[in-house]
Amino acid sequence: MTKMFPVLLATVLSLIFISRGSVYAQNNQQQKTPEELAASEADRLERLLDLEGWQVFYVDSTLQHDFAALTAEVKMLQDSKVDNLSLYQSVQDKWWDRIDASYRKIFTDEQWAKYLKNGALKNQKARAKRKAKAEASKK
Repeated sequence: MTKMFPVLLATVLSLIFISRGSVYAQNNQQQKTPEELAASEADRLERLLDLEGWQVFYVDSTLQHDFAALTAEVKMLQDSKVDNLSLYQSVQDKWWDRIDASYRKIFTDEQWAKYLKNGALKNQKARAKRKAKAEASKK
């Protein structure tokens, strides 16, 4: 399992960005760090939503923190030898919920609407559906 961690981490992070409509190109290069992924996503959102400088700063700061925390939590699961992929998905969902909550505070109403139209609403609904399914299975 320890040898699978880099592959699992790369898979989780790539799923994050694929689901966000971002291009994740490896091209036989080294894998991007969470910091590089955060910067790429902040740049993408800046172009997509026409963000102001202060907004880009807050988006990048949010992503830097949350991607590092996501990576640490995934590593903790891996170190605990957790094989249940739904646990990894729930960690990812938790952090994307926090990211979206931060975005809502940063974006204007128009930017938020555009962000939702560009795939975020679909992702939020999928997370809510997974959460409801997990809650139902606990009963």
